[in-house]
Amino acid sequence: MSDEEWEVPEAFQPEPSEYAFPLEERLASVLALKSLVPPDASSAATLGVEREGSGVWIESSGLVLTIGYLIMEAETVWLTAQDGRVVEATPIGVDFESGFGLLQALGRMPGLPVAPLGDSDSLTFGAGCVLAAAGGRSHALACTVAARQPFAGYWEYLLENAIFTAPAHPHWGGAGLFGPDGRLCGIGSLILQQGQRGGKRLDLNMVVPIAELLPVLETLRRTGGSGRPPRPWLGLYATEEEEAVGVGSLAKGGPAERAGLRPRDRILAVDGRAVTDLASLWQAVRAAGPAGAELRLTVARGDRQMELRVTSADRRRHLRTPRLH
Repeated sequence: MSDEEWEVPEAFQPEPSEYAFPLEERLASVLALKSLVPPDASSAATLGVEREGSGVWIESSGLVLTIGYLIMEAETVWLTAQDGRVVEATPIGVDFESGFGLLQALGRMPGLPVAPLGDSDSLTFGAGCVLAAAGGRSHALACTVAARQPFAGYWEYLLENAIFTAPAHPHWGGAGLFGPDGRLCGIGSLILQQGQRGGKRLDLNMVVPIAELLPVLETLRRTGGSGRPPRPWLGLYATEEEEAVGVGSLAKGGPAERAGLRPRDRILAVDGRAVTDLASLWQAVRAAGPAGAELRLTVARGDRQMELRVTSADRRRHLRTPRLH
């Protein structure tokens, strides 16, 4: 997709005179990101082998913050600044709990503005923000915080206090969310569609708050992981159904597949705890303990009901690790 195809309409672009911080500097800290992933990587089938998005320059040493799925298992990453300078980078860590990814640029970019990290907890409903992808003002969107609430994803992901912004940015992956004070408050992850009265649809971006990064930043930089006990991973992609959660697909060789779970199974309970939606499923899985914990799944398969025991695993061990670690 070319820049012109996803350019933000001029009426929704931020106007520098309306902000008390140097808007153009903040926009210049957002870089275009392109990553190449080997075809045999575990995530290649679902996320592709060529991934494009944005990343934010957060330290003059070349540390770049993005969303983890853009760089997961990547072997080659290129960053392009607004002024056209290009530098190669290497992934140094992905925090699967928050979804953040860290990169280290392998070359210098003198004079590139650094985006200061902000206080995402201070962003409440109605706060005015700028969600910026790489490419300057024509790729930035003036938006507001539409909600602060939990978000559960089908890929074994649960965020307790996600940021939702509207209107939605057309190129959200890795985009930087700058708060009213101009500081970086989050990184764009998804676009969601919410139904409204009268059949209208509201598109929102889900943004991962920077508060999820601050406690683990140094450990993530140093080791490639958060340092927290790894969450239990089952290797399943779930779908919400009426009063149950369905199994959409399974990670090849993952714990759920090895335990005998199949696509189109319905998960009714975990360790006796009823499951009705994605959030309740991942909460019940987490309650079993860290990776390695055994879980008892109550499963419906057609007209049959059965119990399967799954020994959870550390998701990182199923993926290629960053080269620097």
